[in-house]
Amino acid sequence: MDMGELRDRGLVLLGCGKMGSAMLAGWLKGGLPARSVWVREPHPSDWLKAQGVHLDGPLPPGPAIVLVAVKPQMMAEALPALAGFGGGGTLFLSVAAGTTIASYEATLGAATPIVRAMPNTPAAIGRGITAICGNARATEAHLALAEALLSAVGQVVRLEGEHQMDAVTAVSGSGPAYVFHLIEALAAAGAAEGLPEALAMKLAKATVAGAGALAEAAAEDPAQLRVNVTSPGGTTAAALKVLMDEGRGFPALLREAVHAAAERGRELGK
Repeated sequence: MDMGELRDRGLVLLGCGKMGSAMLAGWLKGGLPARSVWVREPHPSDWLKAQGVHLDGPLPPGPAIVLVAVKPQMMAEALPALAGFGGGGTLFLSVAAGTTIASYEATLGAATPIVRAMPNTPAAIGRGITAICGNARATEAHLALAEALLSAVGQVVRLEGEHQMDAVTAVSGSGPAYVFHLIEALAAAGAAEGLPEALAMKLAKATVAGAGALAEAAAEDPAQLRVNVTSPGGTTAAALKVLMDEGRGFPALLREAVHAAAERGRELGK
């Protein structure tokens, strides 16, 4: 199954909120014709209405792919209507957090090829990273198609299996929120040292964004980049003494935070 077949047979997008819209914008920009896309979305945005896709009408008889992007709590209502596409001819690709492959198989049948994906919110600006894994029926061609579609909003990585999904969710799925909180806390700390709040926030945002971009672009690893900024006995060293403290600094705090997120993911998946 390739992009040509996708254009001919069509793609059904179940749910078109923030994540669905980001992906759809990427595909349309990448050359997927709007007439090849059918969208089911109870609250379509003005942007979505203006794209020329088939909106909430009858679906094509045998779409190449159904992309499930509804909120997990909407799943029980939305998915059974598409159970007729189960059984093998259509690939189901899910970006819904927490919904396991087994729960899709229960509704769609075990013969259905299913790829589960965990994207993150920087997808909205094409800077996401998405991890994918497939069920026993998902072939290399299915995974390649899922990868091609998801690369419209950023990088894609493949997992060994679904058992790694809770850890991925805890690192990259929930991770943007940790970074946003870092920005908040860094700005508040700057204000506490006497900077105007707006200036402290501007410095914090640009610093975190710039450091992230440098970490991705540089040949050195982040540990070496950290060393490069740290003069012995200087200001950075004084701060890192606090942050790198094994008991109360970033190492312990992030380990605990990521573990809590992964555990919650395991509970939700049961």
